[in-house]
Amino acid sequence: MTTQTKTTTKHTGFTEAEKAAMKERAAELKADGKKGAKKADDLQTQLDKIAEMEDADRVLAERIHTIVTTVAPDLDAKTWYGMPAYGRNGKAILFFKPAAKFGARYATLGFNDGVRLDDGTMWPTEYAITTLTDADVATVEALVRRAAG
Repeated sequence: MTTQTKTTTKHTGFTEAEKAAMKERAAELKADGKKGAKKADDLQTQLDKIAEMEDADRVLAERIHTIVTTVAPDLDAKTWYGMPAYGRNGKAILFFKPAAKFGARYATLGFNDGVRLDDGTMWPTEYAITTLTDADVATVEALVRRAAG
């Protein structure tokens, strides 16, 4: 006769950072549903989030913000899960994920599936960023142009 041993795995669920991001997103959605939410308010909320970041993330977020607002001024500044994002028609199409927010080794610049960065059958949708060289800035500018187009 075979004896079965029951193995239990403790599911820890979401991390505190993930829970906080979800709460921020819920508040964003609630605010979006209210009439009178203005682009200026969304921009200020985004700038406030950037100002709260740790130095390394803040420098990158400010640089990304400058690139996006220069290359694609028609995109709306907003927050998405508490992160700086840019979008159209209420949907975030690109976002900056600070490293410190989730305890990551690097920040990322990400693109949601509403943009067409398609390149064959496989392509990146997030890019790790530790610093931005002039060549990196040119790459980001090109990606933002494609995303906004």
